[in-house]
Amino acid sequence: MDAQPPLYQRLADHYRRAIHSGALAPAERMPSVRALVRTHRVSLSTALQACRQLEDDGLVEARPRSGYFVRPRHRGTTLPASEPDPRQPLDPASYVGIHDRVSDFVAQCERHATSVNFALSAASAAHYPADALKQAMIRTLRNHPEMLVSRVPPMGHADLRSVLARRALELGMSLAPDDIVVTHGCIEAVNLALRAVARPGDTIAVESPVYFGLLQILESLGMRALEIPTSPQHGMSVDALELALRTHPHLRAVVVVPTFQNPLGCVMPDTEKARLAALCERHQIALIEDDTYGALCDDNQLRPAVKSWDHTGNVIYCASMHKTLAPGMRLGWMTGGRWASRIAMLKFAQSRSNEPLAQVAVAEYMGSKAYDRHLARLRQQLKTQRMRVAEAIDRHFPAGTRLNVPDGSMLLWIEMPGRRSSTRVFEQALAQGIRIAPGTMFSNSDRYNHFLRLSCGSTYTPQIEQAVRTLGNIVAESGNSVRN
Repeated sequence: MDAQPPLYQRLADHYRRAIHSGALAPAERMPSVRALVRTHRVSLSTALQACRQLEDDGLVEARPRSGYFVRPRHRGTTLPASEPDPRQPLDPASYVGIHDRVSDFVAQCERHATSVNFALSAASAAHYPADALKQAMIRTLRNHPEMLVSRVPPMGHADLRSVLARRALELGMSLAPDDIVVTHGCIEAVNLALRAVARPGDTIAVESPVYFGLLQILESLGMRALEIPTSPQHGMSVDALELALRTHPHLRAVVVVPTFQNPLGCVMPDTEKARLAALCERHQIALIEDDTYGALCDDNQLRPAVKSWDHTGNVIYCASMHKTLAPGMRLGWMTGGRWASRIAMLKFAQSRSNEPLAQVAVAEYMGSKAYDRHLARLRQQLKTQRMRVAEAIDRHFPAGTRLNVPDGSMLLWIEMPGRRSSTRVFEQALAQGIRIAPGTMFSNSDRYNHFLRLSCGSTYTPQIEQAVRTLGNIVAESGNSVRN
């Protein structure tokens, strides 16, 4: 027999049903904590936990000296971002200078003071366990002072590789510590994977839209991108990829972010992950899996990696601690499958080893229950922030706006109505101290010029509410200029 949920959770569920049924209307005051204690004959602690659970779920909000109030309900009129058109031609895009585009973006951002940054895909520094990591580093140096002057293990410190191998079991992967290479973030891991499996002039299948950092890597390596239609709900179209494999003989690899893709936030269903792994294996082309955001799931239930369906070593798995634990440490890792030896050689030739101090400190922290508690807190914080920004977009953006609200990570993908220019919105927002990522950054084509990507990594404040309102006004006014 299944155990009953805790009492506070049952109490929260009772009021959750009341809110969803309309018995408690938006903006209506919740019963006070003391009233909950009297009515339901529970402890003060249980009543407070129930209220905090409802607050974490975005259903109520605490107002100073006034108690808890039902939050305004999601309008429900904002549809998800449009599905891709499968009739789009699958021709490798000619590079029009993604480096120049990103450089221009950075240069413009540097010319303006920023009060709210929706472009940075990372949580606030306060969301990460800085003090715990500092203490872990102090202990590491105290116990191993020779570490700063000793030879660095070539593929990563054994302690961290062991912890990562154990953690990989939660994703359906069975790895030995020696299968793992520690890298300078996920960017280096993907770079190494591409260099291992392809050459300049080769074509690489990528999602569309796609993280602009991947387009920069491909341009740097002299490779071409074949953009595969990607659903805001279900990820890369395996059917479209299968067609591409028949019509593009120079396709050498596929790079995919199957869980909380950047910028869409979509999650590929397990059936499609299995199809994708089998398709690439059948055609003998490398599948490079980027799992940067996979740990940031709302429900604390990790999705299996595509690598878990890999039977021949055809999937190269790449991940990072940048978004989940410590942006300042720039730690990532990978397992290279049948290209492991070549990746090890390229890692040694390209950047040598990562320094060991951070690796050992992170290994200590990731090997403890403290890491699981941190992840649970971070997931809940990001969920609340993402939900509140989405609701603010509902309130302040013009009618016809479409919006992807994923079940994890920290990104929102917004489709503006009409043919509004994301470049124009970006420039006008920047002039008012608001930084966003325009849709033109996420493709070599102009098909996403009427999209925006917003990050919800910062704690929701009145300043962020005002920034979303200002941004909504800019989007509305840009529609007037299009019509004129």
